[in-house]
Amino acid sequence: MFHRVNKSYRGKSNINVYGVDIFSLFSMAKSREQKQKIIEDLKEKIQKQKSIVFVDFSGLQAPILWQLREELKELEGSFQVVKKTLLKNILKNLKKEDFLEEIEKIKGQLALAFGFEDEIAPFRICYKIAKDNENLKILGGILGNEFLTPEKVMEIAQLPTREEFLARLVGSLQSPISGLANILKGNLRKLIYILSQIKVTQ
Repeated sequence: MFHRVNKSYRGKSNINVYGVDIFSLFSMAKSREQKQKIIEDLKEKIQKQKSIVFVDFSGLQAPILWQLREELKELEGSFQVVKKTLLKNILKNLKKEDFLEEIEKIKGQLALAFGFEDEIAPFRICYKIAKDNENLKILGGILGNEFLTPEKVMEIAQLPTREEFLARLVGSLQSPISGLANILKGNLRKLIYILSQIKVTQ
C-alpha cells in the first residue's frame, strides 16, 4: 500500500508521509519514547540484514522513491532514510566499527536499502532505478562483513539471477563445449564471491 504523498512536495527531494516531513522526524517527535522506538527499529534492521545498499537520493522525485520502497518491500526488503550521525552511533553500539571510516566518507541525503531474505535484491533494484534516474546515486554497500565500493555494488547487481544462470546453462548444453566454458568463466568467480559472503552472514 502506498503512503499518501503531499502534492506540494512532488518533484522535490523531500518525502512527505501523511503530512510529516521525514527529514524533520526527529525534531518533531513528541516524546523520548518515540525517538527511542525509531532508533531501536533501525538497530533491529541492521542486525537482521543480509545486505545493505547505501544511496544518495538528493533531488530524486518522491514517486521514484516510493517505487524503490515498494519494489524492496515485495522482496522482503526495506528502505529507510537515516541521519549519518545516528547510523554511526548504532554501528558503534553494535560493535561494527569497521564500517565507520567508510560511512564517514558518504555525502548527501543518505538512505539504506536493506535485504533480509534475498541478499542481492537491494543491489539489483537500486542499480535498475539508478540507471534511469541520475539523482539516485549508489554510494556503496555491505554484504556479509565486507563494505563494498559503488563499483562492486553495481557489479554484483548485474549478476544473473539463479533462474537466468540455469537457463543459460541449459542452453549451453545444446551448444559446443566452448559455449559452456564461456558462461562458466564469465560468472563463476562472481558467483563464488557472492556465495562466500552469504555464508558469512549465516
